[in-house]
Amino acid sequence: MSSDCFTDEGPPLGESDAEDLLHGICFKTGPPRTVGVELEWLVHDLRAPERAVPAHRLTEAFDTLRTLRLNSALTFEPGGQLELSSAPAGSLTECLTTTAADLDAVRPVLRAAGLALAGIGQDPWLSPHRMLREPRYDAMETYLDRIGPAGRAMMRTTASIQVCLDAGHEEPGPLGYARRWQLAHLLGAVLVAAFAHSSMRGGGPTGWRSTRQALWSALDPARTRAPAARHDPRASWTAHALDAPVMCIRAQQGPWTVPEGLTFRQWIRSGAPRPPVRADLDYHLTTLFPPVRPRGHLELRMIDAQPGEDGWMVPLAVTTALFDDPEASETVYRTVKPLAETAGGLPAPHNPLWVNAARYGLADPELHAAALVCFATAREALPRVGASPAVQEAVAAFTERYVVPGRCPADDQPASVTGKDLRT
Repeated sequence: MSSDCFTDEGPPLGESDAEDLLHGICFKTGPPRTVGVELEWLVHDLRAPERAVPAHRLTEAFDTLRTLRLNSALTFEPGGQLELSSAPAGSLTECLTTTAADLDAVRPVLRAAGLALAGIGQDPWLSPHRMLREPRYDAMETYLDRIGPAGRAMMRTTASIQVCLDAGHEEPGPLGYARRWQLAHLLGAVLVAAFAHSSMRGGGPTGWRSTRQALWSALDPARTRAPAARHDPRASWTAHALDAPVMCIRAQQGPWTVPEGLTFRQWIRSGAPRPPVRADLDYHLTTLFPPVRPRGHLELRMIDAQPGEDGWMVPLAVTTALFDDPEASETVYRTVKPLAETAGGLPAPHNPLWVNAARYGLADPELHAAALVCFATAREALPRVGASPAVQEAVAAFTERYVVPGRCPADDQPASVTGKDLRT
């Protein structure tokens, strides 16, 4: 998320200006060349992960981490989650290598403080107090509290893996941006199901394989759903962004205003309580949380954090191979296209396809059948996108352990929680 710095520089933003900006920045097209990843981690006590970590211990450890020289951007979420956001890498291998090196630097610092990273989509034990006291988080909590308790849980107790890929070619085809946009919203349900890893909350089962995804679905639909399906994704996203409610209006001093029922388009037209400027539009876009967010590139936001030190590599490798290898992309598109019938024309994640993925994982027969083809296709494509033998072996092991028998990491969670071995 952007900083709390407020600036009123620049002229007031007109409606056509906002539309032109959104058209220009949401899908930056060209041959897919770069890949990135954003890794969120829960931070637990090394020896007693079910116990709350005092805020001062986290603060001291995080202050030390800020002194490290990392390739990735290091940030922290309201509940004390740690996030590493890689720089755009020129290849899958580069992204994997540089991010792994950053994790190798971070983990010893945490261990010395008696802490450990936990790759879980939803904290199975804890619901910590909010650590970060900043105007934007105060405003976000106020806004989300109007909808229900899922907002606070999302802010404080969830962690994900976000895969970032180029938007694709301007022209139609397997790597065209319109095709990749559609693929992301259908394949996304398969990724939710295959990598679901958040079946526990408060020490007990929730009835969902991905409780994290269920929490996101319980938030404000106008903010978390995908845009309405249209032939032109640019026009669809532009209308969606302008007609989404404003979460907050930044201020130089004092708390930020949290309006009710004010869309960004209405704010432009009314100019109250002050006219919006370009920076307000930029900030507004960071408060929209659809499962696939166009930020010039595509940000896929539906994957739970994964167990093990290197578990995050598998969804990154699989997703990159399926999107960026033309042959794989065409095969997988044909495989997941029939899933649109189950979605019933409703936007993700508030449709039956995505609900089934979050609730049942790969126990859902339709998603299991699609996953078998998708993972087999990814394994064939990984050598073509330059994946190392070790990465290929990791994907093969995940496929055999989970995908083939119709399981997901969440199916191992009750035993893991009992044994307290979720730490990495």
